[in-house]
Amino acid sequence: MKKLKTAAAVAALMTIAAPAMAQNIIVVAHGQANDPFWSVVKNGAAKAGEDTGATVDFRSPEVFDMVAMSQLIDAAVNQQPDGLVVSIPDADALGPSIQRAVDAGIPVISMNSGSDVAEELGALLHVGQSEFDAGKAAGEKLAEMGGTKGVCINQEVGNVALDMRCEGFAEGFGNPVEVIPTMADPTEVQSKVRAALESDPEVDTVLGLGASLVGEPAVAAVDMLGRDDVLVASFDLSAGFLQAIVDGKAAFAIDQQQFLQGYLPVTFLALNAEYGLVPGGDVPSGPNLVTQEAAEQVIELSAQGIR
Repeated sequence: MKKLKTAAAVAALMTIAAPAMAQNIIVVAHGQANDPFWSVVKNGAAKAGEDTGATVDFRSPEVFDMVAMSQLIDAAVNQQPDGLVVSIPDADALGPSIQRAVDAGIPVISMNSGSDVAEELGALLHVGQSEFDAGKAAGEKLAEMGGTKGVCINQEVGNVALDMRCEGFAEGFGNPVEVIPTMADPTEVQSKVRAALESDPEVDTVLGLGASLVGEPAVAAVDMLGRDDVLVASFDLSAGFLQAIVDGKAAFAIDQQQFLQGYLPVTFLALNAEYGLVPGGDVPSGPNLVTQEAAEQVIELSAQGIR
C-alpha cells in the first residue's frame, strides 16, 4: 500500500512539473516519401515535441502533389490544432488552404519554402533560408573556384523554391547555366547529368538541389566519365555527399539546417500556445557552405538524421 501511495505521489509530482505545452501541433510538408532530407525535418519536429510536451503529427503527400498537400492542410484545419506548420512550395496552390487556417484562428508558421509569401498569407513567421540568396552564394563560390559553364539539376519541377535556387545560381555564377529537369530518382539524375556532360564538354559545373537524390548521383556520373575537372556542389547534406566533399570529389554543400526547420516552428508554436510568446521576425536557418574542412565533422550527425 505504501509503495502504491509513493508511486501515486511521484506521478502527481511529475504531472505538476511537466510543462503544460500545446496539446496538438500538426506539420504539413511537401517532401516526398523517398527524400531523406525530410526525415531530418521530421526528426526535428519530433524532438521539439519531446522537449515541449506537445503532440506532433507530421504529414506529407507520397509524391510532390499540391492538390494532395492542400487537402492535408484542409484536414488539419478541420481538427483545430493548437498550431500548424506548413512548407509553401507553391503559394498559388496552397494559399487558400493556409489562409483558411489563419481565418480559423490557428497560429501558422511556415518553414523550408515560402519565405517570400509567408507574411502575406498570414503566417506568424518563417523558418528557413532565402532560396535565391542561397543559390546566388553557391554560384559566386563556384565561379570563384573556376567554373565557367553550369547546369542546375531540378528534381522537383513545380517547386518555386527550387526554381529560385537555380535563378540565384545563374545570377551569382555569371556564366551560362542550363536548368535540367528530372524526377526524384537517383538513377535518372545520374543518367541526365552524364548526358549533359557528354553532350557538352564545356560544362564544368553541376549544382544539385538535394544531396541524396541529386548530389550523390551527380558525383557518380562525373566519376564514371573520369571528369575530375567538373565542380559538383549540392544543396543540403547527406553522409554520402559529405564523404565526397572530404574525398575531393565534390566542392561543397549548402546547408540549411533542416533539423531546425522541424524543431523551431513546433517549439515556437508550443510556447505561443502556453505563454503567448513568439519571435518578432523570420528565423534564417541557412545558408551555410560546408566545405572540405568542415564536412568530416558533420558526417556522423548526417548519418544520425540530425544534419
